[in-house]
Amino acid sequence: MKIIITGASGGIGSAVSERFLSLGHTVHGIDVAPPSVRHPDYVHHVADIRDADSLPEIENAAVIFSNAGTQNSPDDIGNNLRGAVNVTEKYIAGNDFLRSILFNASASAVSGQEFPVYAASKAGLLGYMKNVAIRLAPRGVTCNAVSLGGVHTPLNDPVTADPVLWRRIMDVTPMKKWMTAEEVADWVVFLTLTNRSMSGQNLLIDNGEYDLRPTFVWPGV
Repeated sequence: MKIIITGASGGIGSAVSERFLSLGHTVHGIDVAPPSVRHPDYVHHVADIRDADSLPEIENAAVIFSNAGTQNSPDDIGNNLRGAVNVTEKYIAGNDFLRSILFNASASAVSGQEFPVYAASKAGLLGYMKNVAIRLAPRGVTCNAVSLGGVHTPLNDPVTADPVLWRRIMDVTPMKKWMTAEEVADWVVFLTLTNRSMSGQNLLIDNGEYDLRPTFVWPGV
């Protein structure tokens, strides 16, 4: 199958790309950064998803993993919400090969924690996901989202590398752990390839943090 992954150069994006490649699929990665994956079946496109006209022509994609995003940037709405809309609308149009779409939202979309505009952008993404799910259901296409809590990626080094902040995080995390990017890849593959009946749903995967003691730990916060 042909897989489209945005934000493919980051920690989660590269891990998910590698997983699909290991399963024999062709991956088209889209990112503003150079490729971090090297594989004969990996095609990298340098593009800014905020600019719909800059998106590459990729035909007959079976899976779209809308993963690209920023946190507390000058344009979280543009990157996290508008960009996801641009990518989705372009690659679902006239695509009879489409099987599933998965959005990488955030636990903050559910809890309202973290930075204000970031939380708003991710919450908006969940509303858009449901809209797409409704439109694509008659075509048998599943469309869901994952709202992840902490994940071990370079983006989170400001807290994972600080012993004091990490201890504060673990104090409010019931399972006393964060996910790895490889575990995220497990969820992505299941929701896009194995799942054929769940659609329009958001899965909160946060090691139990939200249901018991939601909090946000970051330098200076």
